[in-house]
Amino acid sequence: MSHERMTHLLNKQRSFLPPEHGKTSAWISGADEYEAICQQALADPQDFWNARASLLLHWFKRWDKVLEEDSVNHKYRWFTGGKLNASFNCIDRHLISGRRNKAALIWQGEDEMAKRCYTYQMLYTEVCRMAHALSSLHIRKGDHVALYMPMIPELVIAMLACARIGAVHTAIFSGYAEGGVRSRIQDAKARVVITADAAIRAGKLKPLKANLDPILEKCPSVAHVVVVRHAGLDNIHMQGRRDIWWHDLIDDFTLNADYPCEAMDANDPLFLLHTSGSTGKPTGILHSTGGYLTYAAHTTQWCFDMRDDDVYWCTADMGWITGHTYGVYGPLALGATTIMFEGVPTYPKPDRYWRIVENFRVNILYTSPTVIRSLMREGEAWTERYERDSLRILATVGEPINPEAWQWFHKHIGREELPIVDTWWQTETGGVMISPMAYATKLKPGSASRPMPGIDAAVLPSPDNANPDLDNRVCETGTGGHLVIRKPWPGMMLGVFNNEEKYRSYFTRFGCYESGDGAVQDEDGYFWILGRIDDSINVSGHRLSTVEIEAVLTSAAEVAEAAVVGMPHALKGEAIYAYVCLCSDVPWSEELRVRLRDMVRRDIGPLASPERIQFVEAMPKTTSGKIIRRILRKIASGTADELGDVTSLANPQVIPGIVDGHANLLDGLAENTPRQETSDGAEG
Repeated sequence: MSHERMTHLLNKQRSFLPPEHGKTSAWISGADEYEAICQQALADPQDFWNARASLLLHWFKRWDKVLEEDSVNHKYRWFTGGKLNASFNCIDRHLISGRRNKAALIWQGEDEMAKRCYTYQMLYTEVCRMAHALSSLHIRKGDHVALYMPMIPELVIAMLACARIGAVHTAIFSGYAEGGVRSRIQDAKARVVITADAAIRAGKLKPLKANLDPILEKCPSVAHVVVVRHAGLDNIHMQGRRDIWWHDLIDDFTLNADYPCEAMDANDPLFLLHTSGSTGKPTGILHSTGGYLTYAAHTTQWCFDMRDDDVYWCTADMGWITGHTYGVYGPLALGATTIMFEGVPTYPKPDRYWRIVENFRVNILYTSPTVIRSLMREGEAWTERYERDSLRILATVGEPINPEAWQWFHKHIGREELPIVDTWWQTETGGVMISPMAYATKLKPGSASRPMPGIDAAVLPSPDNANPDLDNRVCETGTGGHLVIRKPWPGMMLGVFNNEEKYRSYFTRFGCYESGDGAVQDEDGYFWILGRIDDSINVSGHRLSTVEIEAVLTSAAEVAEAAVVGMPHALKGEAIYAYVCLCSDVPWSEELRVRLRDMVRRDIGPLASPERIQFVEAMPKTTSGKIIRRILRKIASGTADELGDVTSLANPQVIPGIVDGHANLLDGLAENTPRQETSDGAEG
């Protein structure tokens, strides 16, 4: 991307000042305070994190050293010598601080009448009962427990019960196919798997226990399977001595509902979570107890201006890192009320989210751009019939939000007055790294703003082997490069499970953490995320940003989403292949294809003009809303038989249609196929 082009794009952006209302009670109440905190945190990071860890968490034993650093091997250990327990911090301490009868977890099922509310006292009781139950199955500190579960309260209870006894939980998204479930259980060597009879999604049941049984034939580490009776399915096969119903297991501990917390070392692992990875092979990310929980509480409090009387809803599945940090550990560590929803935003009607906001008087809503765009397609009439005046902060996660979706969210949900906190972070980082402060920084639609206090982010060019002295120089304003974090932070991953080489790969190119994402900074120091660094295309020696081309395509009123990848080309090396998903009432047509191509040519230049534009019903996505571009890249290059692991897809059923559409497009037949209604089910 040229310097002139990026400067032009950045100069076109509007900015919005933070609202005045709410400033006086905000944790960070203005730009001056924010700047002072950032400077202090970077000048003396150990003192800064020492203060935050002391303030935010309860420690059984204070640490001996804030940070032990082995910069040669890139090993960073936070709060060494410190002892704490994540379950105690999320539940027990609130019982003696006036929150005993306060709502901790509110669950809304897909059925409107299916609701459950747990106070902190009730959550304590259920977690202790499950801790007893796991102990009765001979689960001890350091053992691994796999959670292959739908979005039900038992998932949160199981996570906190594992944390209570020191077991390492590894959540497996219930939408994964057989290979994804099996590989994660095998990698973790889980001794117990907790599951349910079925998951409920968009009016359909997905069997989980039945799916799990053949998988476990190749998972010899599993000694027990605990099954939640959730959907009420009949004829669930229960294997003797291995399988047990959740309710039968915990009923033995009804009268003894106290279980002491295991004192965990700060650097003992809390959980293992596998990413889908750009190569298709899951990578097991380990997070620590002390550093991770400190960072979860730190970012939840400051990023969302969280108060303990807030009703907070992170719409992400709690089987993903966003659900871990901002659905469970962050809000519960701060004593807030967190909402859990089993369902999709458009079922049975596109008003489901706004009904939940009204019913539970939600104050903070954290969702994905994918969800926003899907609701935007349905029109604002669905939102206007519900009260949304309880909302005070909106937030997004999963991918850069396009300015059009930002503006819609701001106008129709935020009443043109609420701050939108657009966050950037990763599974490996543990929590938000770059984000606006709701009441302290001006907002620029499409920008993740500036780093959280305590985070040293930078944009660096590719290393210059011919001039190594120039390495690690910062890119000029408006010039894209590699997004890196130059100093360690408490939430960073403890390691990659059983893969030291993969862990080192995050640090080898720049000597500090390389995110794998591209970014550019503007004159205000704001970061604009450009997507994965390999999401660029070298056309005739010119490197073009796929995100930039996508932005032009989605600026058309007819386009709901676009994904751009490279395809092999005999003369150009690479050519541009665009997948376009249209709004629900827009027909596919050759005229629209030509107009979209002309828009890109006019706005960026002839080099950026797509070689092919394929209309699709839906993009292949993870449940967090990320488009899996490696799949689209394979299809565009004609190697659809080499897709690899597709288990992280929320909607694997869309792949055959995309493959067929690609073949038809090459034959000039793409628009002969009638459109059908689809639902990708992504929900942040």
